[in-house]
Amino acid sequence: MKRNLSWVLLPLLGSLLFSSCNGQTNGTKPPTTSSSPNHKPVGGECEGCELMYVAMPDKIDAEDNSPGWEEGNQKLILTGKVFQLDGKTPAAGVIIYYWHTDEKGLYSPNAITPEKAKAHGHLRGWIKTDASGQYTIRTSRPAAYPGEDIPQHIHLSIKEPDIEQEYFADLYFDDDPLYLKHKKKYGKQDRAGTEILRVVLNEKVQIAEHNIILGLNIPHYPRKADAAMQSGLNIGEDQPSFMPYHAYGPDKGTRTCPVCKYGRYHGIVYFVGNNPNWDVIKQWLAFLEQESRKRESYLKAYFVYGNSQQYNKATREKELTALGKELGLQRTALTFVPSYADTESEANLNKINPEAQSTMIVYKHRTIVDKFINLPPSEENFRMLSAVLDKTRGNYFDLPEPTHE
Repeated sequence: MKRNLSWVLLPLLGSLLFSSCNGQTNGTKPPTTSSSPNHKPVGGECEGCELMYVAMPDKIDAEDNSPGWEEGNQKLILTGKVFQLDGKTPAAGVIIYYWHTDEKGLYSPNAITPEKAKAHGHLRGWIKTDASGQYTIRTSRPAAYPGEDIPQHIHLSIKEPDIEQEYFADLYFDDDPLYLKHKKKYGKQDRAGTEILRVVLNEKVQIAEHNIILGLNIPHYPRKADAAMQSGLNIGEDQPSFMPYHAYGPDKGTRTCPVCKYGRYHGIVYFVGNNPNWDVIKQWLAFLEQESRKRESYLKAYFVYGNSQQYNKATREKELTALGKELGLQRTALTFVPSYADTESEANLNKINPEAQSTMIVYKHRTIVDKFINLPPSEENFRMLSAVLDKTRGNYFDLPEPTHE
């Protein structure tokens, strides 16, 4: 897509096949109604995304099998939900067109590939989200372009029912050795949610759960996020690594990164800044301890105290140690950082508003699946948060990851 990648022309069967984003076509995309010279397309330019309209079926289901599901050596299931920009409201009726390379890294057409769509090859298809926003794609894992350093990827073109233009998102695999170099060079775009796919294994089938957040990090998107108090990254983005001081509980005396050490299952990071209410904090910590014990290895809870006022490392450590002993915590880690603007600990990457009374981040497999700002402790909210953990487990929560660095 528009990343200045100088997308490579790939030889195939004696012809030149363009990569997904630079192929000029005469697809059947509806004409654009805006004639303003200042019109900025949603998502930016994406030459080739219009191929989604070539041979698009009249009836599109929430599940689709590409030819790769039968042909490929490595079966891949890409599945998840599509949400509105708030990351919580399911989005129905969204059409997602996907295309990717074959096991040779080529966009290879077959005998029934439409002439206008040959630039995308035959491993292409469509899904349309159901009432719950659910979608499932069964296909094969793509290979990287031969002789290039662009990592394995899947292209998506997303068409919302009430937005005229489609926009793209690219997905990469976290176990692809080419990805880290690519991210370092081009940055992490996270269009419509994290760009990283983290696979688990069901025998020989790789499964990647991936939620799509409509409009997230999409330029010129016509809708805006809620103007209420903002704190923390967005649902659908990855919980960043950072290095707090561990004052009490697991990893006491270290500067262990919560998401690095325990990112595979569920994690809750409870951030408190410059306005601590200790009665509220104690109630939440008691609840988090209870959930951590109940869910054992499937949940890790962290309290991160980032009050920048009158900060003293030794004093802060004593305060949290006394708090942990008072509450009898065993599984909940009490940690702290000098402030949420601190770059040495990389606490700044969390984008926490220090004036918020609290910011609670729930992540699974390193990706933020829910977020709550200034959520008061109550039996109703305890039940709600417990239900969030149950609901976001998914069907593949217990499956192992493949071995990779």
